[in-house]
Amino acid sequence: MRISLIAAALVALPLLAACGSDDDKAPAVTAAEVSKALQDGGLKDTKLADCAAKIYVDEGISQDGLRLMIKNDAKAASATDPESMGMTSGDAEKARSATNKIVGECLK
Repeated sequence: MRISLIAAALVALPLLAACGSDDDKAPAVTAAEVSKALQDGGLKDTKLADCAAKIYVDEGISQDGLRLMIKNDAKAASATDPESMGMTSGDAEKARSATNKIVGECLK
């Protein structure tokens, strides 16, 4: 169980690394899109990915921040800190908080 918890946190963080879009007219990022990005990033447990995605969206991360999370590029694999990946400090703090909630709520 602990391994799953750690794996979920480690899989989610690299997804925060990519460059985002400044396009204000882009459609809103949904929990389903975040879940798919988590699964595409290596999280094979669909239920866990859905739970994590819902928490990321509910945490109030901005649309630009969520776009950063679902954007997948080669740099994402080595990233560990959301703020160093291009997120605002507010979104980075929300992402860290969400990750902590995921550990407590999704891996029961």
